[in-house]
Amino acid sequence: MAVEAHIGNVKIGDGECLALFAGPCVVESQQIAFRTAENLKSICERLGVPLVYKSSYRKANRTSLDGFTTIGVDEALGILADIKKQLRVPIITDVHSVEEIQAAAEVADALQIPAFLSRQTDLLLAAGETGKAVNIKKGQFLAPEDMQHAAEKVASTGNTNILLCERGTTFGYHNLVVDMRGLPIMRNIGYPVVMDATHAVQIPSQGGATGGAPEFIFPLARAATAVGIDALFIETHPDPSKAKSDAASMLPLANVEPLLNQLLAIRNALEGTPIA
Repeated sequence: MAVEAHIGNVKIGDGECLALFAGPCVVESQQIAFRTAENLKSICERLGVPLVYKSSYRKANRTSLDGFTTIGVDEALGILADIKKQLRVPIITDVHSVEEIQAAAEVADALQIPAFLSRQTDLLLAAGETGKAVNIKKGQFLAPEDMQHAAEKVASTGNTNILLCERGTTFGYHNLVVDMRGLPIMRNIGYPVVMDATHAVQIPSQGGATGGAPEFIFPLARAATAVGIDALFIETHPDPSKAKSDAASMLPLANVEPLLNQLLAIRNALEGTPIA
């Protein structure tokens, strides 16, 4: 059985190039969104990497009450729609409730289920019913084989355009660990696998915000590529220190191309080696 999915005109899975899902954590402004998207498109066209632009129109999971959530749902979705139309790149964005899905699906080519919501049956069913691709992030509390149940919920709607995403597992307090065995385990469920190399370096709840160890983005992405992934997910920003969400774990935009060059070298070295 072919393990593949489609997001807009991007095909992900068997025999395809490593795809990139990338963008700022959240839509902060039109300027930041377009600057990032334009740079990512230029890099990906130069390297031959399929791009899916990622940004959230609203962040529902915040460490503290004061955490930034959105510039406004309608405004943020409008910016994503403009990026999709003007730059001709597909869009992926998070959904947090059944009530949000219709509006998000009118703009996005793929809907992303946040890790903490990966067991929410109503949300998974509603996402599947849109017919859009659904990227399900593995909950920090789930074993990789348990993602079969989340995928089955979406597939029960007749929508098998599904991806499964690794982002680390809680290991004690304020830490995440990535077990690379989980990537082939999830792929053996029958869907493409995505490695989220930026949320995997988060250090949850450091004071009133989520911290991070971004120095591990490169090694985690390299390791995952060597193990075998279909797409890489990274959150990136022109200046992460000024980002309104996940500032401590995002990759500087200037580092995207060097990272992709390393991953493509690994991928080329493994060419012809099937993903387990």
